[in-house]
Amino acid sequence: MNKVRVFTAEHNDPWFNLATEDWLFKNFPDDEHILFLWRNSPCIVIGRFQNPWIECDLGAMERDNIILSRRQSGGGAVYHDLGNTNFTFMSPIDDYDIQRNFSIILKAITHFGIEGMTSGRNDLLVEDKKFSGSAFKKNSKKAFHHGTLLINANMGALPLYLTPDKEKLVSKGIRSVSSRVTNLATIEPSITHEKLCEAIIEEFFNTYESRVEVEALTLSNLSLEPTLNETYTQYSSWQWLYGSSPHFTHPISKRFEWGRITFDFTVQKGLIKEVALSSDALAVEFIEFLQNILPQTPYTKQDIYSKIINLASIELGESLQSMALDVATLLYEECV
Repeated sequence: MNKVRVFTAEHNDPWFNLATEDWLFKNFPDDEHILFLWRNSPCIVIGRFQNPWIECDLGAMERDNIILSRRQSGGGAVYHDLGNTNFTFMSPIDDYDIQRNFSIILKAITHFGIEGMTSGRNDLLVEDKKFSGSAFKKNSKKAFHHGTLLINANMGALPLYLTPDKEKLVSKGIRSVSSRVTNLATIEPSITHEKLCEAIIEEFFNTYESRVEVEALTLSNLSLEPTLNETYTQYSSWQWLYGSSPHFTHPISKRFEWGRITFDFTVQKGLIKEVALSSDALAVEFIEFLQNILPQTPYTKQDIYSKIINLASIELGESLQSMALDVATLLYEECV
C-alpha cells in the first residue's frame, strides 16, 4: 500500500496557502504521496526568481486590493481568484512522476465530459487552449508539482494586473510568457471547485490504490503550528515579496518649470543601491540632497515619497520645498 495524505484548505489567504504548502513540503514524512487542494482570494503569484516591478502593475493592484504573493517554485506570474483551483502533489524523489500527476488531473476532468491533453511547456490544454499551468521544486528527498486549474476565473483581470511588456525597466529575472487560456466552465458549466476537487481526490486514490480520510486545514488548527507561523511570517514579509527580487534598473525623467531631472535607479534586493542623477536645474544643493538620501531606500513609492518630503522639510530651505514635492510626486507615480 502506498502511503498517501490528502489535505484541503478551508481558507483563501494566498500567503497562508503558500506557507502551508511549504510547511507540508518541509515537515511531513519523505515517503508519503501528498495531495493538497486550495484556492486563493484575488492575488498575483509570481515565481521565485521574478521581479514584481517588471511583472505587475503594482499601482493597479494596490488600488483594487489585489495581494502580491511569491512562491518557492520557478516559472511565471499568474492571477488567482476563487474561480481558480490550485493543486499540489508531493512525492518521494525516487517515485516522483510529473506525467502521473498530469494523468490524475486529466482523468478528473473526464468526470465532466472534458477531454484534455498535455503540452510541451508543462501546461494542460483543452480545445487547444490552456486551462492549467505548472511549476516544480525538488530537494534531495522529495519533490513537489503544483499548478492552477481555471474553472471560472476572471479573465479580464489578467491584463489589468500583469504587465510583462514594460520597456523602461531592465531586469535579469525570469519573464512571464502569455498563453491562450480558457475556463473549464465555458465548456461544462456544471463544474465547480468543490466538484473538481472531489474528482481529483477520487483519481488520486485510484492511482495510488489507497484511501484515507481527507484532512481539512483550518486557520485555527494551523495557527497552533509554530513552524507554520514562522513560514507565514516569511511569505507575508516585504523582504520575501520585494527584497528577494533580481537586480534591475529603472530610468525616470521629466521636465519641470525649474528644469529637467533624470534618475537612473539601480535596485538590488528591493533597495535602491545606486542612483545616477542628472539635471539642468540651478539648485545644485537640491540635486546633491537627492543623491545623498535615496540610496538604501526601499524601492516603493511610499518610502521614496516619505523620505523626500520628510527630509526636505528638515534639510532644505522653503524655496526648495516645491521642487521636493515635484520630484516626490514624480517618483510616487513612476516607481510602481
